Amino acid sequence: MQKKLGTLALTMTGVGSIIGSGWLFGAWKAAKVSGPAALLAWVIGMAAIILIALVYAELGATFPESGGAVRFAQHSHGSLAGFIAGWANWIAIVSVIPIEAEASIQYMSSWPWHWVPAWVHQLYTGDSLTALGLALAGVLVVAYFLINYWTIQLFARVNTLITLLKLVIPATTAIALIWAGFHPGNFHRAGGFAPYGWSSVLTAIATSGVVFAFNGFQSPVNFAGEAKNPNRSVPFAVVGSILISGIIYLGLQFGFIGAVQPGMLSHGWSGISLNSPFADLAVSLGLNWLAIVLFADAFVSPSGTGITYTASTARMVFGMTENGWFPAALGRIHPRFGIPRRAMWLNLVLGFFFLFMFRGWGQLAGVVSVATLVSYVTGPVAAMALRKTAPDLPRPLRIRGMNVLAPAAFVMASLILYWARWPLTGEVIFVMLVGLPLYLYYQAKGRWRGFAAQWKSGLWLVAYLVWMIVLSLFGSRAFGGRNVIPYGWDMVVVAVTSLAFYGWGIRSGLRTKEHTVAVEEMQAGARETASAR
Repeated sequence: MQKKLGTLALTMTGVGSIIGSGWLFGAWKAAKVSGPAALLAWVIGMAAIILIALVYAELGATFPESGGAVRFAQHSHGSLAGFIAGWANWIAIVSVIPIEAEASIQYMSSWPWHWVPAWVHQLYTGDSLTALGLALAGVLVVAYFLINYWTIQLFARVNTLITLLKLVIPATTAIALIWAGFHPGNFHRAGGFAPYGWSSVLTAIATSGVVFAFNGFQSPVNFAGEAKNPNRSVPFAVVGSILISGIIYLGLQFGFIGAVQPGMLSHGWSGISLNSPFADLAVSLGLNWLAIVLFADAFVSPSGTGITYTASTARMVFGMTENGWFPAALGRIHPRFGIPRRAMWLNLVLGFFFLFMFRGWGQLAGVVSVATLVSYVTGPVAAMALRKTAPDLPRPLRIRGMNVLAPAAFVMASLILYWARWPLTGEVIFVMLVGLPLYLYYQAKGRWRGFAAQWKSGLWLVAYLVWMIVLSLFGSRAFGGRNVIPYGWDMVVVAVTSLAFYGWGIRSGLRTKEHTVAVEEMQAGARETASAR
């Protein structure tokens, strides 16, 4: 890989991934689920993601490699845990690419101008894209692919430009809505600040685009192998992109709640039906100039994220081939452009599969969020297990207070996973476990060498996922369960038992071959630097 990305480019990669289609739909979706209390969903979600991101920042600086996010569990716990974490992360991220294309076409279907052809309004039916809408979304997916196909430098230049626009336009939208038609009474109208109870706030974090949006913090980690100075750039880019984006999302949520016309709340917040939320509000307030900007940005913001994720997922496949779970040919780097092109082709095919399976933004956002959370839980355990099993591993970035930070991050990820509600939690976790036959195939291909040790080291993760399915099924009615465990106590049980699995995971850490390779590479680099001097 060519090391050509600086701190600004990495940060813009993170911001560009976080501010995508999520800002176009997230505020509306969160308000439908939890009313004005959606503001708290963004605050809690941002705090939880920062905890998780700090863990990944240390891991990314310790292992500055392309596709790193799918490899950390492999480094700390061997093949079984590594496969599950990598599989979950890859599936979650690659499915975002068609979501961004769908978001653009969904906004396009609401163009209000008289000169717009009739067929434009037939691209979206209210819950899914039509055949023509899917075809146009497919064209966008191919465009994302082509921008990344030639060189990492072209990607970085296009992404930085698009991200600057993505910062200005959402901020302008929030300010314009507050200035033009703010209704303070909306914060206690239609059932009060939390009309659907506090549990709805927690569910909004998991399923309404909050986790989906902030998931983009992983992009700087996946590009660590192509950073000029990963030890400094990766942690700055990870945390900085979350904070910058979080402020913008809070402003958008505040502006959306206040800008909703009181008459639209006759059936409560859950009754608000908007195809293009912010653009529709702008039109209702007479802000035609803002509507034009928003309809244009509906291509810019999602496309920026789609471009970034097309690049990021290619590095994930590269990481999976390094782990040994995909054919080595898929991770082959183009000798001239330094890009894993075959990995890009694989992701393109999978992106089209998701595009035609889930034909609307809302259909897939919750699924992606839960799948992402499955991969999140491995980060804190990997970080602490590595400190125990590989104390000699060079750590350019050593996060202070990791003994407290890591378990807190694990508990928060577990709670958000639970808040996603039954049956969604169980369904997605089951899909993550469905990939195990591929793992067993490669184990059999390797004549089961070291299988017993790998299975023992990764068993905690399999048991944890099964346990989370059980808790979701028998949890409180507030989160879709059968109410065997009452509300309040269910979250206590999740927190306490997740700490038990966290401890089990740390004790299961392995001294893997990746530790030795990393130490040898660091030592070789130090010798080269010393000899150059």
